[in-house]
Amino acid sequence: MESSVEPWLRATEFLDHDSSQVHGFVRAAISDKHSTPVDKAVALYYAVRDGLFYEVYATDMSRVGLQASTIVESGQGFCVQKSILYAACLRAVGIPSKLVVTEVRNHLASDRLRRMVGGEVFVHMLNSAYLNGRWVRATPVFNEMLCRLYGMDSLEFDGVHDSMHHPFDDGNGRSMEFIREHGEFDDLPYDWLLELMRHKHPAMFAGASTAGSGSLMDEANSP
Repeated sequence: MESSVEPWLRATEFLDHDSSQVHGFVRAAISDKHSTPVDKAVALYYAVRDGLFYEVYATDMSRVGLQASTIVESGQGFCVQKSILYAACLRAVGIPSKLVVTEVRNHLASDRLRRMVGGEVFVHMLNSAYLNGRWVRATPVFNEMLCRLYGMDSLEFDGVHDSMHHPFDDGNGRSMEFIREHGEFDDLPYDWLLELMRHKHPAMFAGASTAGSGSLMDEANSP
């Protein structure tokens, strides 16, 4: 393995993959410890995507709340929490990983959520994983159940091809539009990210470190 990827294997404040919570999550997701790195990355992708419920409202955005170990215990989150956990899980099995911060035009959102974030452009986080000698993008975010409620296909990952452009809905050919990429990070840039999100989505934070209140699932079929 290239020495340049070693920084993306370390345990950090937020990617605390040396914690018992992350180790337990990984053990439950990977039944064969002798499987290939690609197999492990794919298994962990689906464990995070579907094992944690996608929820924007009332998520804990404090420093402790955004540690991978705390995210396992909470059992839910949106792109930030899911990407943090996935990055930590990858590192736990020896796969270098990064966090990627972007802005996208989001389609998996209720009218109320769009009003809260101030439109259709969202700060969005995903991952890069180092597999077979190259970096591959992965987005273990929108769980299958919620996609069904919003009438969309879920985003799949094979460990070989980038998994980024989430389809708008069944079979119409459109996908999530990436507006801007802010960069890749070896750990969560907490202060910078919170400042960015408060700037882009000021109404999203009801308190100092809490993202709104409600349920995206309850709003799926609401007018």
